[in-house]
Amino acid sequence: MALFLQKPQKNCHVTTQFNLALCINMVMEYLQIQPESRLPYIGKLNPFRAVIIIDESVSSEWQKQVSTWIVRSGCLYMMAWGNECSSWDDSVDLANLEEFNYKDIPETKFVMTTWHENEPLKEVFWFSKNTAFHPEVELPNTLILHIAKSSREQELLAEYNNA
Repeated sequence: MALFLQKPQKNCHVTTQFNLALCINMVMEYLQIQPESRLPYIGKLNPFRAVIIIDESVSSEWQKQVSTWIVRSGCLYMMAWGNECSSWDDSVDLANLEEFNYKDIPETKFVMTTWHENEPLKEVFWFSKNTAFHPEVELPNTLILHIAKSSREQELLAEYNNA
């Protein structure tokens, strides 16, 4: 049984799903943001894994902002899929390095990154649920970050749940 809570925000759409069947505090959240928009607070998910679905082109400056934002918010495993997804892998890697002034990153703060350029989205969702584990930190929370002009919330949540 899953419980959905909706929290409307300007330029984004959020859905939180608590998995009550497993009786654990696990949150899966969908967040749709428009390209170049202001980024909301997501630190409550810390620590978390993120699947970034890039449906729209964005500026390199905004991509860097988003990458820094997810690293500082507690993302420890990022999977990118969609437009220029390999650049997101690099961008998050750089944000993680910058967070520690290009010095050694503590193992509990190291962000794992992958990009999935030639894979169906359902395989990325399966990977997120079954393989995307941090070697040092349990990640009870998952964020589907959808960079798009309009929400595909129900479709993407259903596809994630079925993966």
